[in-house]
Amino acid sequence: MVTTTTHYSDARYRSNAGEGFDGVVRVYYGGYYGSGTLLFDGRAILTSAHLFAGRSGTASVSFETVAGTQTLTAQGHTLHPAYDGDGNNDLALVWLSGAAPIGADRYGIYRDEDEVGQRMTLVGYGRNGTGNTGATSSEGSPLLRLQAANRFDAEASTLVSRLGSTIDWTPLAGTQLLADFDNGLTRNDAHGQLLGRHDLGLGLDEGLIAGGDSGGPAFIGDRVAGVASYTASLSYGSADPDIDGFNNSSFGELAAWQRVSAYQQWIDQSLRARYADAPNRPADVVTAVAEGHTDTRLAYFLLQFTGVRSTPEQILSVDYATRDGSAQAGSDYLATHGTLMLYPGEDQAVIAVEILGDRQAEPNETFYLDVFDPVGGSFGAGVAKLTAVRTIIDDDGWLA
Repeated sequence: MVTTTTHYSDARYRSNAGEGFDGVVRVYYGGYYGSGTLLFDGRAILTSAHLFAGRSGTASVSFETVAGTQTLTAQGHTLHPAYDGDGNNDLALVWLSGAAPIGADRYGIYRDEDEVGQRMTLVGYGRNGTGNTGATSSEGSPLLRLQAANRFDAEASTLVSRLGSTIDWTPLAGTQLLADFDNGLTRNDAHGQLLGRHDLGLGLDEGLIAGGDSGGPAFIGDRVAGVASYTASLSYGSADPDIDGFNNSSFGELAAWQRVSAYQQWIDQSLRARYADAPNRPADVVTAVAEGHTDTRLAYFLLQFTGVRSTPEQILSVDYATRDGSAQAGSDYLATHGTLMLYPGEDQAVIAVEILGDRQAEPNETFYLDVFDPVGGSFGAGVAKLTAVRTIIDDDGWLA
């Protein structure tokens, strides 16, 4: 990841993003590496499809947490079915061989469509450098996980409407987000010069992706809003904002992220399809789960919609959050919260919560899942919230 210098200083800005971003990982495949993000169920990594295209091998994922570095071999990976090798639908899911390290952060996905204009945080394992020099470190060097900021300036299909055949690729409308790399000078403001969207940037906080950051997240708050895909150095007529004229992540360039909100259905349904032991009807719901001795196992909550959609295309949603009973988040289970979507053709889906294994003798314990704020349906007259309980069964010899 290349981070900014002001136009009057050659000091490189860099910050270690280890704290708070322990679920951002390195993904290795076919002799190459990129970055990725551990998703909310602790079993899958969201990254870029182009890391896998034209290569073969077995993927592995390295986590860096306070407990040290741990590398897991993947069971496999799934590319978005419409990935075209030209920057469109550039998403992949990597399926871990087991539960992710307990100390790794799990992340939800950004589901709103208001990303343009918002500040975001970039995290990845990419090459080092400065805005004045571009990426300078080598692909193979051991790199710190880096953090920088930027702002989503535009949706990528605006490049086509403004620049036409000047660019040799065609971003699908609504699926990619753009940010440029600013140094505070109008002449290097890429989106100002090329798209008429003038913004001189975030000062020393600003950065851009570079080689090795592919697949890495752009966060809005604590949600993954974008997946790093590509950079570009563009000129049009007299507008030539790139400080050095090379596509090397220097000032005046731009980058694109796959817009996660546009792909949430594919992500959600791909994860759900991997839950081989998830219940499909109320009679199959397991309300008491043995904790196990190590790692995590999943407890499932089943949400069903029994009403009538106003249109077949209507999407239903609810928010959810875990809540302590006698079981405590962080020691007995991993707290989670988010939004569950029921897409067209779906009348039910599960919410998975990770139960923490240990070898400590203790009584059976309980925790709750609250479901609230339904959109597109209701819980019934006068009902604002639904609550379900799960019991964590001790299997370490507790004697009451």
